[in-house]
Amino acid sequence: MSHTATLVWGDHLLMGHAPMDALHEEFVELIALLQTAEDSELPRLLQAMQTHLQHHFAEEDQWMLSTSFPPRDCHIDEHAAVLKSVAEVREKLAQGDVAICHDLVRALANWFPGHATHLDSALAHWMSKQRFGGKPVVIRRNIQTSSVD
Repeated sequence: MSHTATLVWGDHLLMGHAPMDALHEEFVELIALLQTAEDSELPRLLQAMQTHLQHHFAEEDQWMLSTSFPPRDCHIDEHAAVLKSVAEVREKLAQGDVAICHDLVRALANWFPGHATHLDSALAHWMSKQRFGGKPVVIRRNIQTSSVD
């Protein structure tokens, strides 16, 4: 049975670093697909999410390391914990536990805005300051888009 997407991409999630914003938008789109998917689609979509997160977190981890981002350790540890959870849930899903997959997707949708607002925005500000001498300018128009029909 399909559910409603609870996390929708919009300007409120912009960090001001275009490559990061693109990764975040893709993450939000995958969450929406997972939230609205039929149970039979979950294994394929959770694999897509795992692949996305491996790339997404590797990019952010590299940015943190290459710019000597001060609070990088806790941020990198959080990424590792999320990847571990996704891998564990994929195993449970393969054994037929659909409920745990729904729980994970709900948890990721609830986790992401705070993670982005606190940890990722700090990283975006840090990288902008390193490159340009100041924080990024982000114009938020309060517009939300959804790729889910």
